[in-house]
Amino acid sequence: MGEITTIGLDIAKSVFQAHGADASGSVLFRKKLPRSRLLAFFASQPPCVVAMEACAGAHHWGRELIRLGHTVRLIPPAYVKPYLKRQKNDMADAEAICEAAQRPTMRSELETSRRRTDDGGYGATVGETGSRKTRANHRAARARSG
Repeated sequence: MGEITTIGLDIAKSVFQAHGADASGSVLFRKKLPRSRLLAFFASQPPCVVAMEACAGAHHWGRELIRLGHTVRLIPPAYVKPYLKRQKNDMADAEAICEAAQRPTMRSELETSRRRTDDGGYGATVGETGSRKTRANHRAARARSG
């Protein structure tokens, strides 16, 4: 049995589906995880690439997984769709996400990474400049309104 290199995570409201694979793409596990046990499960895994379909919730979970030492890749759903082998369900989605993430030419829509903050701690930043532009736009809007 190989070492886990990639985990595809299909996120949902209450139950998540994880699909783990080694470097050769062999399936190591398929797990259904309730929200309450998700972080504990990933804390017990060695640092690896965790891929998710890009959506609003993926950014939150990406930051949490980075704090646990994992590398997070957010892949647009349109890039994952060609890797679905059967009907759309959580288990098939997690497998397709994992397979898409293992492709050497697969581009991530956003890479979530850790950066040093001004106060000396670590914070998560998403994307290259998108989050900074958003903060600057919010500051400018507040300055105009008041």
